[in-house]
Amino acid sequence: MQIVDRRGTLVTVLRPTATGSLEGAWVRIPDGSWLGIEPRATRDAPWGWSDRLWHAAEPPANGWQGARLTLFEAIDWARIDRIPVLGEPARLPPGGGTAVLNLIAARAAEQGAGPLAYRGPYPTEQLFLALLESFRYEPEVPDPLATFVAGGLTWRPAPAERLFVGDDLYVQRRERIEKVVWRGITYYRPEWQGVVRHAPRRVVDAPGGVRCGLWALARPLEDALLLRSDGDLDAILAEEPAPSASRPLLAEVWTGVAAVVAARGAAPLAPFVESVAQAFSLEWGPIARDLVQIGRGRVRISGRLRDALAAGLAAAPATADRAALGLAVIAEMGALVGDALRARAQAEIVRLGTIERPPSLADASASAERSGAERARDITAAVAALLADLAD
Repeated sequence: MQIVDRRGTLVTVLRPTATGSLEGAWVRIPDGSWLGIEPRATRDAPWGWSDRLWHAAEPPANGWQGARLTLFEAIDWARIDRIPVLGEPARLPPGGGTAVLNLIAARAAEQGAGPLAYRGPYPTEQLFLALLESFRYEPEVPDPLATFVAGGLTWRPAPAERLFVGDDLYVQRRERIEKVVWRGITYYRPEWQGVVRHAPRRVVDAPGGVRCGLWALARPLEDALLLRSDGDLDAILAEEPAPSASRPLLAEVWTGVAAVVAARGAAPLAPFVESVAQAFSLEWGPIARDLVQIGRGRVRISGRLRDALAAGLAAAPATADRAALGLAVIAEMGALVGDALRARAQAEIVRLGTIERPPSLADASASAERSGAERARDITAAVAALLADLAD
């Protein structure tokens, strides 16, 4: 069974069984490659029977080929009753996890399934945001993320329409365009079901469609694309940055950025975030179509953000205002690198095999609280070092 989008592009291949379950499935992801789902591939996982994820350039005619990625808790594809636990999220290519979740949501919606629960380890902010792309949380609560972390939310299927507009342009929409991937850069709506997410690569409404571009400090820095409301490309707006040399930042700035990421995530992850961050240094420099670039041992932040900070400081002579602006930029940097650091931290936990039971925020101890105070001092020092850099 093949499913195409409304432009005629193949997006899903299903191999149903006679009982309405799945013998296998393949879903196209934003870069044009495919993830395969091999149901009940093995029992060699902590939760028992597991489905295996594969990655390949094209779905094979039969059987399985490509790279084996990871496992997730096996579900009854004929009667989906929960959101499964995924073994190693960091091993999935960009957009892979949400593509699989969208398939689960679509199947569950076809089956008339009610709200589904997630009862696995690490109910993180990243999983919460991923679920928002294909489900709607219930009940409506003032702080849905905290309620999710505490296990208090269920998720009603609300799958997105997935459009492959070109070789390098992917569009995801429900009532409106919500997500765009262009040349490897992902742009999001800043608001999903009342949840405001940090969106430095942002989709915003424009006459007749949407604009995709870079935002920081609550203002646009650069427009990249103009799309029509149906997802078709109207115009490419981005220009290549002028060549310039990179400029290293003081180590105190990076320490503070890592502290921000650690403080914002699940408490058991925090020490691992700060540990993996030690392998990197921080610099300003030119970046095409993005605000951050992470390489081997180096994190580059776009000079556009430095220019925005410099302009803000020039208009804010008061010491308190300058400090607040510096703190806002440290927070922006933390948001830019947060997903990458948390993914590396989770991978490190898996590698070390040090956690024998699913950790939660309740595991935070008095020592974690003390380290929180230390992180606050690191963030304060980072702000001072950042402002000193701009003064040079």
